[in-house]
Amino acid sequence: MAEPEFTAQGVRIGRRLRSLTRAGQVRISDGRLQLLTSYGSEIDSAPVEAVRASRPWFAPDDRATADLNGTRYLLTLGEHDPAPGRPGPPAARRFIEAVRRAAERGG
Repeated sequence: MAEPEFTAQGVRIGRRLRSLTRAGQVRISDGRLQLLTSYGSEIDSAPVEAVRASRPWFAPDDRATADLNGTRYLLTLGEHDPAPGRPGPPAARRFIEAVRRAAERGG
């Protein structure tokens, strides 16, 4: 398996008003976007060409939406403080740019 193009840990993943996990993972690898629980089990995944990623106009800078397989997920990418010596969680803008770059390479 190749090195992931984008990885974020400690991500709150929600669907509508329901929180699916408060410490999940978002990973872009091998042309697929995966949403994972804190235990590593898959919530959803899709090819990056089929994913729509954006930032809601009403939300803070750490939030993004991702539409996968007809389901819209709200991702909070910057809520948690990083562990000492570790880089902070990526911002929503970096996530959106990573999805677009991966889709361009794949298509």
